Amino acid sequence: MKLAIISHTEHYTTDTGVLVGWGATVNEINHLLEVFDTIYHIAMHYDTPAPLSALPYVSDKIVFVPVPATGGRTIGSKLHTLFKAPTVVKTLSRVLKEVDCFQLRTPTGIGVYLVPYLSWFVKKPGWYKYAGNWNEKHPPLGYALQRWMLKLQGRKVTINGKWPHQPNNHMSFENPCLTMDDITIGKKIRAQKTYADSLNFCFVGRLEKEKGVERILNAFNGLSKADSLRVGTVHLVGEGVDMPYFKALAAQSSINYLFHGALPRADVFEIYKACEVFVLPTTASEGFPKVIAEAMNFGCLPIVSELSAIGHYIKNEENGFLLDTVTTEHLIEKLQRVLHLRPPIYKKMLGTFDAVVLKFTYTYYNEHIKKLLSL
Repeated sequence: MKLAIISHTEHYTTDTGVLVGWGATVNEINHLLEVFDTIYHIAMHYDTPAPLSALPYVSDKIVFVPVPATGGRTIGSKLHTLFKAPTVVKTLSRVLKEVDCFQLRTPTGIGVYLVPYLSWFVKKPGWYKYAGNWNEKHPPLGYALQRWMLKLQGRKVTINGKWPHQPNNHMSFENPCLTMDDITIGKKIRAQKTYADSLNFCFVGRLEKEKGVERILNAFNGLSKADSLRVGTVHLVGEGVDMPYFKALAAQSSINYLFHGALPRADVFEIYKACEVFVLPTTASEGFPKVIAEAMNFGCLPIVSELSAIGHYIKNEENGFLLDTVTTEHLIEKLQRVLHLRPPIYKKMLGTFDAVVLKFTYTYYNEHIKKLLSL
C-alpha cells in the first residue's frame, strides 16, 4: 500500500548533500514503513542550515516531494501561502495518482485550502491528523477554520485526547515518539533513579514565552535561598529568537542554568536521564507534547500545564503535577512541592509511568493506523 503525507514539515539539505527533516516527523514516517510499502511526503524545503534535531529518512521507499516553503504569522506571509496554493495543489494532485490513500497533517497554513480541496474534490481514501488543541476555546483563526471544516467532513480525523460528544469519525490518537528499545532502557533508568539532595530539571522545546520559558526562569529565580540550594542544574534544550533575553533573566539568579540550543535526539534523551523533573508550563496551542512522554520514559516527573489533552494523561500528585492556572506563582508552588517531595512518593510516582509511555510507542501507533485503515 502506498501513502501520501502532506505536511508543513521543514526539510533541509546538509553540506554533504543529505536530505533531512524535522526529527519528530521523520522518525514517525520512518516507522510507518512497517505499515506502508511506499510513502510520498509532500512538504517544504528550506535553503538554510539544518538544525541538529533534523534527521534523514531510513529508506528510499520514502520519497520526498518538495513544495514552496510558505507560512508565517504576518499578513504578507499568509498572502504568500495563498499565492502558492495552485503550485501545491498541482503537486498534490500528481502524487495522489500514485498512491492508495493520504494523510493531511493539520493545523497548518496550507491546510486552510487543502482541507476543502481534499474534502470536496478528492475521492481517494484518506484521513486528517489534527495535532493541535482540539478543544481550544479561542484558537488562532487559521486553526479554528481548519477544525471547523474537519468537523463538517466525513473522513476520519485523528485528534489528541478524548472529548465529550466526540463523533465516531474523530479518533483519539497518541503521537508516537518512543521505540520499544527506548521503553526497555527507560524502565532501567527509572529503576535506578533516586531522590537526591539536589534535583536536576529540564525543559525541551522552542525557547519562547508561549512555551513557558520566561515563566520557568522567573519561577526558579523566585525560589527562596533554601529552596534554590536544592536545585542542581536547570537544562533548557531548544532554540528561539528570545534566547538573549532568556539568558539575561538566567544571569539574575544563582541557579545553574544550561542553555544547550538544539540537540540531536540521542543527546536530548541523555539530558532526560540526568534529570529528575521535566517542566513545561506552556500556553501554546498544542495537543499533547511528545516531550512529556519522552521525559517520563526516562524518569522525569512532569510539571506541566493542564492544557488540551495533557490532563488526560497526567494526573495531579499521581504521576506528575498539573498547573490548572499557568502563572509564575503557581509554578513556584509546584516547584516547592517537588523539592520537598518524600523519596518514597517520588519512587511510587515513577512506578506509574508505564501506563502512559507505552501509548506513545511507534508500535502502538502503527497498530492504531492499521485499525483506522482496516488493514
